[in-house]
Amino acid sequence: MDTQLVIRAQGGDEVAFADLTVAVGGQLHRVAYGILRDRGLAEDATQQAFARIWRKLPGLNDPARFEAWAYRLVVHACYAEARRARRWLPGLLPGREHLAPDETRAVDDRDQLERGFRRLSVEQRAVIVLHDYLGLPLSEVARTLGIPAGTARSRHDRAMTKLRQALGADAAPAPLAPTEAP
Repeated sequence: MDTQLVIRAQGGDEVAFADLTVAVGGQLHRVAYGILRDRGLAEDATQQAFARIWRKLPGLNDPARFEAWAYRLVVHACYAEARRARRWLPGLLPGREHLAPDETRAVDDRDQLERGFRRLSVEQRAVIVLHDYLGLPLSEVARTLGIPAGTARSRHDRAMTKLRQALGADAAPAPLAPTEAP
């Protein structure tokens, strides 16, 4: 990230801020979508984050930490958006009738992963997205979220365990219903 661009935006330069939004906007939206799993909610959270970034940017002490700070604001906007929504809207999958068998399997796998991911808390999703999707080390995830490093590790471990359990439960065959004797 160009720290001079951040400094200019801190001084109220709207063009510099617009350049910042272009530079990080796509990544912040992908993080929001990764956490919220809904495009509309992710767009709302991203816009909320940018509004907060604009308001709080003059108070950012270290322009070199702009990206981590922006991630933190978008994650908090996701938390707020999730509280407002109070329910998850199902994602739309392509119709399976026109898919080849290989494609159907890929859609099934993606659908199963999506169901497992929705079972995680928003806080667990945030850690998974920042660590496993963005590739941030857990120590950086902790700093970004403003939580202790041990909490980040714990959330990640619990989320992965819960995700594995959910995927295992979905993969297990359904028990047969008992039949009545004649």
